[in-house]
Amino acid sequence: MPTTRNEDAGARRHVVVIHRWRDAYAHYDDYLDHATHAVSYVTPEVGAAGVPAAAAGVVLVAATDDLVEVREAVWELTRRHGAPQAVVALKEDDLLIAAQLRAEWGLAGATPQDLLPFRDKLEMCRRVRDAGLPVPAFAAVSAAADVERFAARHGWPLVLKPVRGSSSAGVRIVHGPADLAGVRWGDEAPLLVQVRRTDPIYHVDGLFRDGRLDVWRASRYVNTCLGFRDGSYLGSVEETDPAVLAAVEAAAPRFLAALTAAPTVFHLEVFVGTGPDGTPHCSFLEVGARVGGAEIPFVWRDLHGYDLMEAAFALQLGEQPAKGRPASGAVGGWLLVPAPAERPCRITAVTPMTGRVPGPYAESLLAAGEVLPAADAYYEHVGGRFRFRGATGAEVEAAIRATARDFRVRAAPA
Repeated sequence: MPTTRNEDAGARRHVVVIHRWRDAYAHYDDYLDHATHAVSYVTPEVGAAGVPAAAAGVVLVAATDDLVEVREAVWELTRRHGAPQAVVALKEDDLLIAAQLRAEWGLAGATPQDLLPFRDKLEMCRRVRDAGLPVPAFAAVSAAADVERFAARHGWPLVLKPVRGSSSAGVRIVHGPADLAGVRWGDEAPLLVQVRRTDPIYHVDGLFRDGRLDVWRASRYVNTCLGFRDGSYLGSVEETDPAVLAAVEAAAPRFLAALTAAPTVFHLEVFVGTGPDGTPHCSFLEVGARVGGAEIPFVWRDLHGYDLMEAAFALQLGEQPAKGRPASGAVGGWLLVPAPAERPCRITAVTPMTGRVPGPYAESLLAAGEVLPAADAYYEHVGGRFRFRGATGAEVEAAIRATARDFRVRAAPA
């Protein structure tokens, strides 16, 4: 374990947080008393506004997923505040960085090996398949010929995606050999090819502990994450159909148990199809060992009184999160509208949507004149973010679609 002299006057417990968000996705100063502990932050400039005022120290980096740069930043904070006694990162792309630093310092929390099945999609799918669970056929590919051989067995279209990635970056639908012409294999390999499923996609969020879902919600996507990359809006509505929820509750713990036995905050994506008898069934898509993105942490706090970010923070400190509360009766949902121009761009006009019926109960918008940055927190820095509540899923979905239809945002190059 590295050692260093503690120059913090009070010799307080030093906790390093690797942070990206400008908005309050995580309420760090509620999770750990910043007066009692020396809580320091490594963040890009765009995330600095989201660092609590009581932070013991802040070091700016160009990228929080650059291990060398972040390691140097942690050493700088170590010189000021002593050896870290915990390293926390809540954004998906930073999980392995924090895990590697914890391993180097001998700290509690998930190790790189623990997280590998959640970050490497090939390993992820292999483990689910080897557990005898349903997952669309897949293979590792490193050339167009590999994809064509896979298609000869399974047919077109197919999904081609990076083995490691997030927010659908680099994912493409290939309908035939001609769609492979633009793939730069040397840059993008290894890649994963997979049979394309057209069943509705759901995300399941919560805390997996002791082999069961301690607290969870299932939601159906309105449009797709890949479509959002291509310019469509992306929404989500919490599911209330008892048959669908029963299928999810039966399948999700088995998918998670194929990857870990440890307590894990998770964001699981599944296909929900219907069998010949009309019964819903789930097939695996992918899963992250982290809180879901978009507006998920906000909706959970606002409607269901449980902070998934706090649970994930506790696990990375080596502690146990609070028990989940009974689900509230409200149905939640959210909507993301894509950036109106290539980022960075300056907003020139925007139409607030709160107060409309049907409409959102909360929104996150930039005002005219503000700049939408080309930041790595992809689902944060978009054209508009909205949150919804209602008595039924149909009510929430109607509000999402009406907001997507009527919302207007314009921008010019920054």
